[in-house]
Order: sequence, then C-alpha cells, then structure tokens
Amino acid sequence: MNDVLKATIDTLPTSPGVYQYFNREGQIIYVGKAKNLKRRVSSYFNKVHDSVKTNMLVRNIHSMKYIVVNSENEALLLENNLIKKYQPRYNILLKDGKTYPWLCITKEEFPRVFKTRKVDRRGGEYFGPYSSSWTIDTMLELIRELYPIRTCRLPLTRDAVESGKYHVCLQYHIHNCKGVCEQRRSVEDYATMIDEIRAIAKGESHVITRYLLKEMQQLAEEMRFEEAQVLKNKYDALMKYQSKTVIVSTSDSDMDVFAYDEDESIAYVNMLHVSNGAVVQGYTVELHKCLDEPKEELLALAIVELRERLRSFSTMLIVPFLPEMDCTDFEVIIPQRGDKKKLLELSEQNVHQYKADKYKRSEKLNPEQRALKLGKSLQEALHLDKVPHHIECFDNSNISGSDAVAACVVFKHAKPSKKDYRKYIIKTVEGPDDYASMQEVVRRRYTRMMNEEQPLPDLIITDGGRGQMEVVRKVVVDELHLSIPIAGLAKDDHHRTNELLFGFPPVAIGMKPTDTLFRFLTSIQDEVHRFAITFHRDKRSKSQVQSDLDTIAGIGPKTKEALLKHFKSIKRIKEASADELSSLVGASKAKLLLQAFSKDKE
Repeated sequence: MNDVLKATIDTLPTSPGVYQYFNREGQIIYVGKAKNLKRRVSSYFNKVHDSVKTNMLVRNIHSMKYIVVNSENEALLLENNLIKKYQPRYNILLKDGKTYPWLCITKEEFPRVFKTRKVDRRGGEYFGPYSSSWTIDTMLELIRELYPIRTCRLPLTRDAVESGKYHVCLQYHIHNCKGVCEQRRSVEDYATMIDEIRAIAKGESHVITRYLLKEMQQLAEEMRFEEAQVLKNKYDALMKYQSKTVIVSTSDSDMDVFAYDEDESIAYVNMLHVSNGAVVQGYTVELHKCLDEPKEELLALAIVELRERLRSFSTMLIVPFLPEMDCTDFEVIIPQRGDKKKLLELSEQNVHQYKADKYKRSEKLNPEQRALKLGKSLQEALHLDKVPHHIECFDNSNISGSDAVAACVVFKHAKPSKKDYRKYIIKTVEGPDDYASMQEVVRRRYTRMMNEEQPLPDLIITDGGRGQMEVVRKVVVDELHLSIPIAGLAKDDHHRTNELLFGFPPVAIGMKPTDTLFRFLTSIQDEVHRFAITFHRDKRSKSQVQSDLDTIAGIGPKTKEALLKHFKSIKRIKEASADELSSLVGASKAKLLLQAFSKDKE
C-alpha cells in the first residue's frame, strides 16, 4: 500500500457503507458494500487470498473512496446503483438474459393497450415483465374479448373528437371497438374499462370477478336478466383467464419468490412475483462473477436489482437460502413444505430451464465450444494427460452365440464420425463368449490401425463393466503395448447405465445421471448399441433366407431361380435324378449339385 491508501484505511469508520477502489489511472475497478467499512476494507490487505482474481485486484488498487450510509440495506442499494453506472472491471456484471414482453397502457386521453419489449415510461404505464409471450397473449386475448377499446394510433383528444375530425373504421363495424372517435362511447365509460384492464394486469382480476358476481345476483333479483347475462359473459371470460394463469397459493398476500443456480462463472437468479395467489411476473438475471463471490452475496444483489426492476414492494420473500443482507424490512422464508415450497420449486424450475436454454443456444451458435467443453470435462473427470478428441466405443451382439457380430463407433470432437464406424463378424470364437469376442475385435481393430499407421484414439470406452475393461486392457496394453486410456459404462440390475468406471483396478467416477458429460457418454453407448444391433439384425435376416444352393460354388442366382421355379423346393431338388438336373441346368452344373448333396448326406 502507498502512504495515502494506508492513511485512508487507518481512518475508516466502523459504520455501514460503500467503498470504491481506483487504479493508477483513476478508473473505478471495484465497488463493494460493508456492514463495517474498516474491517471489510482491511481484510483485502492483511492476507494473501485464495482467489487469484482477488490478489490481482489488490495489486491494482492505488486509491479508494467511501460513502457512509445508515444501514446495510442502503449500502446494498447504493452498491447496486454504482455497479450499474460504472461497470467496474472486477465487479459482478448484471445482465438480462433476454428482452421480456411488457403490457403497456399509454398515457393518452383514450389510452391504447398493447404488448411491447421496449419500455419508455414517459409514454405509458408498463406492467410486467412476463416470463413468456403465452402469458401476456392470454391476457390480451381476454382484454380484447371483454373491453372493446381502440387499437388505432390516431392522436385522439376530446377536442378533436368533439369537432368531428375522425370517423369510425373497420374495427367498429366488426364490433372490436365502440367508436370513441365519433363519441359513440363516453369518456367515463372508456376510463372505467381502462381501470379494469389495469386491475387485471396487476393480478387483481379476483376483485373484478367478486364485484361482477355480486352485481349479477343483484340484477337477477331485480328480474333484469339481459343485463345480468352481459355481466355473466364477462365473469365467465375472467374465470377462464384465471384458470389459464398459474394459481399456486391460497394466500391473498403478495410475495416475491427467488431461485438460484450457477456455473463456474455465472450465477442465475429467477424472481416470480405472486399477487393474490397467481404468478403475475417473472424475470431472470445473470450475474457474471469476478472474485468468486459467495452465493449469499450474489443472491442479495439480485434481490435488490429484481425488486427494483419489477417495482415490487412485497414484504414477504421466499428464498432457497438466507441472502447476505439486512432482512429487517421484510419477512424472509425458507419453506420446507406446503404452498410456499411449491412456489420455490416453480421458481427453481424456471431458473434451471433458463440456464439449460442458454447452454443450448450457445452450443448451436458455437458447436466447437461445446465439443471443447465436453472434452475438458472428460479430461478433468478421468485425470487424462490430454483432451480426448478421438473416442472409440465397442459392443458385441449375438443370440446364444449365433450370428455373432461386433461394432465400433467413433466420436471426433464430440460428434459421431460415421465414416469411421466399423462392423465385425466374429471369426475365431465359438458360442456365446462376449469377452473373447471383444478381444478379437479390439485386436483386429488396433493391429490394422498400427499397420496402416492411422491415428489411434485418445480414449476407448467399453459397453460393459470391469470384466470388459480387463479383457480390452489385456489386448491393448499387454499384447499391443499401447498406452490408450480405457473406460467402461456399467449398467444396473434394470439394464440402465448408472456409473462410469476408469482405472485399473476400475473405480467409479462420481457423476450424476443428469450431468451433461454423463448424458454425452451414454449417447455414445446408445449409438454403439444401435449400430451393433442393426448389423446383427441384418446378418440374421440374411442367414434366415439363405438356402443350401447359396453355399455351392458355381451355382449362381439364375441357376438357383430356375431350379426353385421347376422343383418348387430344396428337398425336391435333392431328390431329383442326374438326368432331370442335366436337362434343366446342364451336365456340369448337375454334377456340382450332386457332389454337394452327397457331401451333405455324408
């Protein structure tokens, strides 16, 4: 530390606040919050940190400033605003995953209602964002069914309407608009419709349905059935809309639900805003980690950001774990069961889906990145010397030893290389011996590759457990003296792949069946199994339609066709005399047939 920085730290207060670090050029490189400024800032300089990024930050700090606030919550809000304003190099970067749709009610004398992805609060009142277009489209469908408001972009004002400047359009004639441009609907009635639309957008459609039900009953008692029917149609439409929205709680109180997920460099936080038991808003943000921040700190930052964006003032928060923030202004719940637990699970489902969709998008845009990521993951899991770009997998197929075949599939850069697939007919093994069959195929495969000087694989995978791995090792290592890593995919009692084995003696590699890497390995296993089964099925079909005539040298397809057409069966051909055969196919071919039939009898 330089003298100025040291002096600043020595005089820091112990109150809550926000600190800013600057480099030699005077640029803000980090903004942080603290419950105790002196203790937090001093912790950067009194030890060597485990994180390389944190050590890099400390080396680049040349000066600092701080702002004292009244509470930890105020510090969190101020930190959030400063990060968004300056985007410091070493801070978490907040990023929207995508542009979500909003419902806009314009600020006009005769407002319009429409869906938009651009928010300009100067020109309208916005509700949302909505987690999917389906949700907002359902709401707009209801609004158009119940409220015939205008959809035109005419600059309608009372003076312009009263002067007769505008005239009704097609929407009026097809009963989608009541013609406010020609004063066919009063300003007060139009304002009432907009108020009801606003209530629906806020998730308060339950209030409207209760009011409509009460009014219907009153009109029915007064025998005003036609007016009651109009209200009933509106009531039915609202109830239909409510059945399409996600009703997840019996509580009438508003609440915000947060779910958390992360990978190596990004944290994902989803927020669902619940009003009157219905999810009315949903949003997901990405927080790009810079200094290996704990998840409690990341969740706290996301809570502040999301509540500000969605303009939520709910006093109840549902979270998966306690965030690193002052929670005295609202109730924080980590639910274990009941409706609130279901709400948390729904939010978790959204954040997991968002993360999965992001991975899929990145893989489509950059397939090489996916291949490299899978290869590095496999290298780390198996502790290999290099990334396994070239992987080969073997499988056998037979029925009680008959028509025994094997197959080899090749994956290069995480994609099947079908031109390198190979089929093998087992030649040296009698009966159903999978181990001996596997040894024969592996021996033939790599002996030929060595003789032809072809590039050998980086990894061999066997469709089987410890036994298959050992017989492959004996051929590859003991006989051919090759140093190719060997792994095995073992199945459980229900014939489902449940573990990856590696090493000698083989040990199980800890991996969840839902992991991307495990799914990739099982896809290789499924592919070799499919390829082997298809080859075995084709070979078995051919052997089933083959006759004794196919094995006789000199008897071609035309001769075979003539014999079968004349004698109708193999049995009758064998029982025919030399003269009968000679008259049909000639003396030389008749002689070949008789010799073959006599060998069969012997």
